[in-house]
Amino acid sequence: MKNYLSSCLRVSRFSGMNMSFYSVLMLLLGSSVLVSSCAESETGRAGNVTTGEIMEFASDQLKLLINETDAAIEQNPTGRRGPHVNSRSIRDDSLYLVASRDWTSGFMPGLLWYMYDFAGEDYWLEEARRHTAPIEREKTNATTHDMGFKIYCSFGNGYRLSEESHYRDVIIEASNTLITRYNPTVGAIRSWDHNTDKWDYPVIIDNMMNLEMLFRATELTGDSVYYDIAVQHARTTIAEHFRDDNSSYHVIGFNPETGEVMQRHTHQGYAHESAWARGQAWGFYGFVMSYRFTGLPEFLEQAEKIADFMLNHPRLPEDLVPYWDFDAPNIPDEPRDASAAAITVSALYELSTMVPEKSMYYKQMADKMLASLYHNFRSPDGGNFGFLLDHSTGHLPGDHEIDTPLIYADYYFIESALRKQRLENR
Repeated sequence: MKNYLSSCLRVSRFSGMNMSFYSVLMLLLGSSVLVSSCAESETGRAGNVTTGEIMEFASDQLKLLINETDAAIEQNPTGRRGPHVNSRSIRDDSLYLVASRDWTSGFMPGLLWYMYDFAGEDYWLEEARRHTAPIEREKTNATTHDMGFKIYCSFGNGYRLSEESHYRDVIIEASNTLITRYNPTVGAIRSWDHNTDKWDYPVIIDNMMNLEMLFRATELTGDSVYYDIAVQHARTTIAEHFRDDNSSYHVIGFNPETGEVMQRHTHQGYAHESAWARGQAWGFYGFVMSYRFTGLPEFLEQAEKIADFMLNHPRLPEDLVPYWDFDAPNIPDEPRDASAAAITVSALYELSTMVPEKSMYYKQMADKMLASLYHNFRSPDGGNFGFLLDHSTGHLPGDHEIDTPLIYADYYFIESALRKQRLENR
């Protein structure tokens, strides 16, 4: 039994899903788990797209993206935020490059690690390492909450797949940096340092995603400080971010001295009281992930509430890919957000392992959404500089990255495909 658990623990560390409290418990109980058999088989098939089809498409596209990125960096090596390291999107019909400081810098290397995870080929390993290396300087950048996006998507996946001790050290140092932004009076990690005219201490729903690195840091070190901060941050988010209908605000502005809520805003959505689609997806994924690490029922309950809000929303299109904001005024003549769908799909696959009585429903919804992304929202073969998905919306109120490819949409699209395969191969 001990050897079986050890083996399954290794296999189950797929697509960012680390085996912890919940999964070990389910193994012992013999219930439906992320990986209940360590045997691998052919790529899983459900709905009308397979993981194999997605990965074959992704392989060709991402090789193109690597070449286009290298060529663009050679022509434009440095931007206002530092040396360019990876691609983020398309702006003005050109590849948009970012420095390591950008919150999206870790997604491209994370994608390459996922390709190595699937294919096991040296090409992907070498490219993943090459694109991960320049992100390391961010491990001590205490001016941002986006350490999970930057460090865990890159070095976290790298450590999961290579077990290189240096990658482990980077994760721990980045976690130590991140927790310096925690205020125990507020009970949450500060998000932005900008727009101080709007908020004294902003906490955004996206910040739920950065908790995964902290939970993992406790697993790696045995020090509960990271876990405790992550749990409290999630509890504060439940208490302050969510409305009665289980939609969430984007930004909560706190008084850092008293912990009092001063503002409830939706900075990247249509209006403060609207439901910005990607914000709902960030929260959903974050609480599913938090339940995986903690087994705390309050996090699973919150995840299901968010899922119910999104999946049963009257303005969710039949193809299950949401408009950029559920309350945008000109639906159906509003931009879609494929990135919100990709994040949601990945979380739905994981949620399907946690609620046995609704497992089939969540899995079927994930399959349908993933198939919709593949058939209706993917880039043309050889197009969009190698990005995988089109028709995402980054920041419509800010008037940039509207109806365009986004690297984080691609990251969660491929994570979803890998999670689908593991579930169907269990």
